Amino acid sequence: MTSQPTLTKPEEEPAGPSRPGSGLQAGLKNRHLSMIAIGGVIGAGLFVGSSSGIATAGPGILLSYALVGTLVVLVMRMLGEMSAANPTSGSFSAHADRALGPWAGFSIGWLYWFFWVVVLAVEATAGAKILEGWIPAVPQWGWALIVMVVLTATNLASVGSYGEFEFWFAGIKVVAIAAFIVVGGLAVFGVLPGVDSEQAGLGNLTEHGGFLPNGAGAILTGVLLVVFSFMGSEIPTLAAGESEDPQRAVTKATNSIIWRIAVFYLGSIFVVIALLPWDSQSIVDKGSYVAALDSLGIANAGQIMNFIVLTSVLSCLNSGLYTASRMAFSLGERGDAPRAFARTTRRGVPRTAILVSVVFGFVAVFFNYEFPDSVFLFLVNSSGAVALFVWLVICFSQLRMRRIIQAEAPEKLVVRMWLFPYLTWAAAAVIVFVLGYMLTDTEHDGRTTVLLSLLVAALVLVVAFVKQRIATRGAAAGKG
Repeated sequence: MTSQPTLTKPEEEPAGPSRPGSGLQAGLKNRHLSMIAIGGVIGAGLFVGSSSGIATAGPGILLSYALVGTLVVLVMRMLGEMSAANPTSGSFSAHADRALGPWAGFSIGWLYWFFWVVVLAVEATAGAKILEGWIPAVPQWGWALIVMVVLTATNLASVGSYGEFEFWFAGIKVVAIAAFIVVGGLAVFGVLPGVDSEQAGLGNLTEHGGFLPNGAGAILTGVLLVVFSFMGSEIPTLAAGESEDPQRAVTKATNSIIWRIAVFYLGSIFVVIALLPWDSQSIVDKGSYVAALDSLGIANAGQIMNFIVLTSVLSCLNSGLYTASRMAFSLGERGDAPRAFARTTRRGVPRTAILVSVVFGFVAVFFNYEFPDSVFLFLVNSSGAVALFVWLVICFSQLRMRRIIQAEAPEKLVVRMWLFPYLTWAAAAVIVFVLGYMLTDTEHDGRTTVLLSLLVAALVLVVAFVKQRIATRGAAAGKG
């Protein structure tokens, strides 16, 4: 059985300073976990990337979001089953380690870490652009540095500091998107006081070429464009390992994923499409949400959305640094990374894991400024399909882990995957299909993303098998 992180509750600490390396602490409160679960599914990609999906699939983008949303619900149910039975900061990597073998936990753990350190650079740059627009006296690279340093300091302070920052970041996102849905919904049905939007109405769903103006195939293309905006829904299962009641936290996050996706993704995209014709040039020029707010005559719509996007970016940065460091911590505990990664401060913070993650993030930021069309483009493309790899590994891990849990501790199956194993196999088949379809996509770089991601995955797998082979030989020599 894989080793699990040692959790120390602050109230149980002995008087005086705790010794360094005493393990992670249960410093996340229930309200932190609740907001992390709610806000974690709302990424900056929803606000920024939805316009290209709408332009490609028209109103049919709703089906694209529904298909990906359904897939995420199924994957999260599988992950919730395993994590509720065995909460750990390594989440799916630790489960894969036990269910499929050390090679699987090693590979998917490092790929996931790689994904998030690249995301740190993407989000730091996005946030810096917005801040430079507001205060041009500070150059863009300066803002990127400031943002990274502040959030690194937050994560280094304590897990409670991360939770508190994320609580407010996520809270702003949730309130903003809920207000958008309410105000936009009232406008769609013509009952918003003081607003007379001639373009708004349910007719936008079927007019302007019909519900599927570019054909049914555009739904699958839309899937490729929106699938990566759902990455982050698995974060609550990693964070639950540092909560006071991990099993309850995982169960709650798993059970609420359906309404979170239905409201925040499908609900808000529905409002955008109902407010404006899908082929409106303003959606492409301004972005879907800014264009929708502009259509209602809301003053400074662009700046309002910039603030919301900045909040989402900071939330993603905060969570990305936390997630990357906890995955590195878990890898260190299992011997898949330097043991220093698993050391913690007296506050239960894996300082080395955080600093190593942020250093690679800074390096990626540098590449983004110096080599945006070569090195950084390679990093982004080579990590792009990791979300699908993670989901696929979760599927295969759950198929095996269900039998392990039933044999060893069936009472821990407080969350169960529906229609097991049929829906698990169906989800895995859909993921494989999406990866295969991406290989046919040359217009949106789908083929490049999959091929480069597979190349990096193959390299990590080679390292994993070499490491396992060396470990096996060492064990055999020890017995001899």
